[in-house]
Amino acid sequence: MAADTNNKLRFHKRHPTFVRVVLLAVTFLVALGAGAIYSTWALICRGNQCPSIESLAEYTPHQTSKLYAVDGRFIAELGLERRTLVKIDEIPKIVQDAFVNTEDKRFYQHAGIDWHRAVAVVLRSPLHGYSQGFSTITMQLARNVFPEKISREKSIIRKVKEAKVAREIEAKYDKKKILELYLNQIDLGHGAYGVETASQRYFGKSVRDLNLAEAATLAALPKAPARYNPVRFPERAIQRRNTVIELMRQNGRISDADASRAKAYPLQLANKSISGETAPYFVEWVRQQLDAQFGKQLYEQGLKVFTTLDLDMQSAAERGLERQARAIESGRFGPYSHETYEHYLAHREGDEGSGTSPYLQSAFLALDPRNGAVRVMIGGRDFDDSKFNRSVQAQRQPGSTFKPIVYSAAIQNGRSPSYLVNDSPLVLQVPGQPEWAPQNYDLKFLGEIPLRQSLYLSRNVSTVRLGMELGEQTVINEARNFGITTPIPPYPSIHIGAAEVYPIELISAYSAFANLGVRATPNAIIRVENQKGEILWQPTPTRTQVMIPEEAWIMVDMMKDVIRRGSAAGVYASGFHLPAGGKTGTTNDGTNVWFVGYTTDLIAGVWYGLDRPSKIKDNAQGGVLAAPAWTAFMTEVYRRMPAPPDWPKPLSIVTREIDVSSGLLQTPYCPRDLVTSEFYISGTEPTRDCDKHGPYANPGLTPVDTLSTIPITPPPPGGVRAPITVTPPPVQPGYEPVPSRGQQQRIPTVFDTTRRRDTTRRPTVFDTTRRPPPRRDTTRPRTDTIPSPARPPDPIPR
Repeated sequence: MAADTNNKLRFHKRHPTFVRVVLLAVTFLVALGAGAIYSTWALICRGNQCPSIESLAEYTPHQTSKLYAVDGRFIAELGLERRTLVKIDEIPKIVQDAFVNTEDKRFYQHAGIDWHRAVAVVLRSPLHGYSQGFSTITMQLARNVFPEKISREKSIIRKVKEAKVAREIEAKYDKKKILELYLNQIDLGHGAYGVETASQRYFGKSVRDLNLAEAATLAALPKAPARYNPVRFPERAIQRRNTVIELMRQNGRISDADASRAKAYPLQLANKSISGETAPYFVEWVRQQLDAQFGKQLYEQGLKVFTTLDLDMQSAAERGLERQARAIESGRFGPYSHETYEHYLAHREGDEGSGTSPYLQSAFLALDPRNGAVRVMIGGRDFDDSKFNRSVQAQRQPGSTFKPIVYSAAIQNGRSPSYLVNDSPLVLQVPGQPEWAPQNYDLKFLGEIPLRQSLYLSRNVSTVRLGMELGEQTVINEARNFGITTPIPPYPSIHIGAAEVYPIELISAYSAFANLGVRATPNAIIRVENQKGEILWQPTPTRTQVMIPEEAWIMVDMMKDVIRRGSAAGVYASGFHLPAGGKTGTTNDGTNVWFVGYTTDLIAGVWYGLDRPSKIKDNAQGGVLAAPAWTAFMTEVYRRMPAPPDWPKPLSIVTREIDVSSGLLQTPYCPRDLVTSEFYISGTEPTRDCDKHGPYANPGLTPVDTLSTIPITPPPPGGVRAPITVTPPPVQPGYEPVPSRGQQQRIPTVFDTTRRRDTTRRPTVFDTTRRPPPRRDTTRPRTDTIPSPARPPDPIPR
């Protein structure tokens, strides 16, 4: 050891100049470094590069706009930041300690910069890089006064700026005020800023009422608000919460017993209506309309938006829709081969969904047919996983739910419910397309059947023949009258719902039936007020005449049979016996299932399918998979609401006893099981006796015994009755028929029903290049008021 010391002394003596140079160089470098650090510290904020801390004292948060339901109940807030300010004395000590121990345990000892943590981070930086691990509460508060672009930078320069501003904050405010500012501005996820807003958002109560476990849950969020969101990731939130509780125990803030009880406390979150998570698809749809109308004013000036949403109906729809979806996935209706929603959630990677889900999706829309007010909107099963609104943005094939539009065109063009259509094999050759032979669901053919039966049994082939008889352009024009805006190519397949539609347009089209001829455009906003209560916007509902009341009433009566004895007979069998009409829908290979039904005061439509079109299951049917959700919803709704009235029959509707096999007036020779009562618009009823079962068709035939009590009047020569002249009765009090599309008087069309079609079951080949002209003008109808908000945005690619 002594030798080493002697060697160093000899080196100093031999090289004194070198030693002095080294010492001077080191001293210079140290001084230079110190000067650089000091000058950097002194000049880092020159030229207003650092914001003034005066903004903290003058801070007033933007006021969020609030949405209210039709009965005045709160739905949600709209704003860039949801924030409610509270004084530090109103924040419990346990909440303050939870944040201090988690974010900055030496908060009360340092003057804005925790040098212990700073040195540790600098020493670790060669291995781990610079991080934000040494940010104190004061530095996090300082970050809030920087512009967003600068606050998101990850650099040592930004950290120095934060430290500089933090020192200024510490010099101006005491610790109590700094903590108050911090707890009112911290981002705690889901747009909730500050502990009071977050407490209401997650737990449905004020921060004043939080217990230890709930306080620790909030204190766990600043590290990664999205990752530890207790609503979406409860298990992660509990693990992080328990870590916070353990830190508080180690620092002596709570006892071991309190820590154990808090760790065992269950995560009890607020329900959706309290936390502002009600009807997220509806809220987003309304937000888009408000943003187009008000822009930044919506997010800053605290508007009050009164909407048409019914919270009780929304809850009923959510329960019924999800219950049925889980029943389908469980295999109750047959084997289900796709991934289930529960399995997807359990195995999903990452925090956010892809937007295109592999599990069964659903949509539900309910509205008031009288004014188009949307009462329920569900655009999918999980808004957090997929924000794509399938009720508004999706384009789906409607299947047989499109058929009422075809049959409406037939009724408007003089056909009656007893008009015979041909349900026999059909082969079509469309130029440029492969040969197409439409099939019925049961792969059977019924021959000639009445229009009514063709609709309620949802026969495809007879509907295609009917649509071709009317002409594709007639049906397209009728669809436009009903509010369908999507492209509809002029091919025969459109008659059975091959052209895609927006669900909101299809469902609202049924308002023309429920409202006896007047279609109401969907709307969601009643009025918008400012904070003074002044009305800023009050949209006017749009109502459009589509059919005259007589035509609509006939369609309603035909669609009642869908529920009473047709493809949705399960609705009636389940016990729902209120006056209602509707139509099922199932697309090719069972990729979409629908049911749209209505009463006089409520329309509701249900859709199930997959985002990437695929067969839901074998033998999928809208009446089996979709109708039960509609039934559950309607049953629950009408437990609380008065039963809807039936549709009043217009006085010009007449009743005739007919033979369904011929569509003509019944005679004593017609078999009992073929005789029924049918409704007609005055002037379109049959005027001939049935000659299919009379003595002319079968010489020597005697009258049916069951009809022997009916007087038999021998037919006049030629077998034709004299035409019946019907004088229209006076208008019923309180009932004012609305002329159709500007017509002041309807001229009934009488068809010669003596001509019968060939019922032989052999394929018929049609040349579809020639179309008969429509029998009546079906141009777009007039609109009574200003148009409603623009059509839904284009869907995302599927």
